[in-house]
Amino acid sequence: MRETRLIIGASENEANLFYATHFLAPDAFVFVWTPDEKILLMSDLEVDRARSQAQVDTVLPIRTYEERAKAAGVARPGMLDSLCAFLTERGINRVVVPGSFPIEYGDGLRERAIDVQVRREPFFEERLVKLPAEVDAITRAMRRTEAALNTAIDAIREADIADGVLRWKGDVLTSERVRHLIGAQLLEDGLLGQRTIVACGEAACDPHNQGSGPLRAGQTIILDVFPRDEESRYFADITRTVVKGPAPETVRRMYRAVADGQACALRLIRDGAEGEAIHREVHATMERHGFRTGEVGGRMEGFFHGTGHGLGLDVHELPRISKVPATLRTGNVVTAEPGLYYSGVGGVRLEDVVVVTENGCINLTAYPKELEV
Repeated sequence: MRETRLIIGASENEANLFYATHFLAPDAFVFVWTPDEKILLMSDLEVDRARSQAQVDTVLPIRTYEERAKAAGVARPGMLDSLCAFLTERGINRVVVPGSFPIEYGDGLRERAIDVQVRREPFFEERLVKLPAEVDAITRAMRRTEAALNTAIDAIREADIADGVLRWKGDVLTSERVRHLIGAQLLEDGLLGQRTIVACGEAACDPHNQGSGPLRAGQTIILDVFPRDEESRYFADITRTVVKGPAPETVRRMYRAVADGQACALRLIRDGAEGEAIHREVHATMERHGFRTGEVGGRMEGFFHGTGHGLGLDVHELPRISKVPATLRTGNVVTAEPGLYYSGVGGVRLEDVVVVTENGCINLTAYPKELEV
């Protein structure tokens, strides 16, 4: 690497910054990676912790550069002034930043004659290929996520049916209650689940609808759980679709089509495979089952999202298996999650996580697929 990379952000929500430093902080700080050195500029509040925890070469108090900016005539120096004082000291006049770089700082650096080049994702190409330790972290997160999912499906399985509505332990079983069961189990196991989907019936036709209200017998219930491991910071991701009681024949056909579409993706995922070609074949597989995709009444129905996405420190990262061109490589961790959605019928989605290998893929997901519970 013969360039200087610069990131300003809070590593709690900036995956590239955490990847580069392995230092977790809720407030923004400065990371500079020259050809020879990884450097952090930290507030006095965090400087000692950064020196003991961050995987960098040098941690400097940003206060030092605030004082230099003040001595140069800046009355109330901020982070930008301090950064510029540091860059001047090091003779750095060109930096490469990620697309998420704050425009306030980008404009300020350019105004001070610093050449700012923006690099689209992947900012760190290395993030695309997971090391064995990263795959292990995702796998551990998957096992605990599957345990939480099982808690939810067990509740649906154990529920009674009264007037078409599920009742469990004396109360109506709602999307909110099942989401709480999942969230509580995840927290107990060291994961944080946000925006977990428990969507029933018509709500399941909208792929990102979290769901609300009573769960009903004979209708599809999509459960999509994608928590972050609080220790490793890596995500898990799994989706299952279930029906309490007998499923309508149309739903059974949809489920078979989605399962075949996913099996098709799993067969085709391998080193060198083109994500666009995989997505096209998955789409064709479900069309051969008789399920078309298109706009009906102003909304899309059928299979209208990607087949899969990368998974790691972000829940959605590169590479993608979709209409967007992407070549899969050994070590990529991706999802395979086709789905079908039809108003008046419901939605079906199945999602597994796999690691790409030279000759195929290894499925990191162990939880079974069962429609009727």
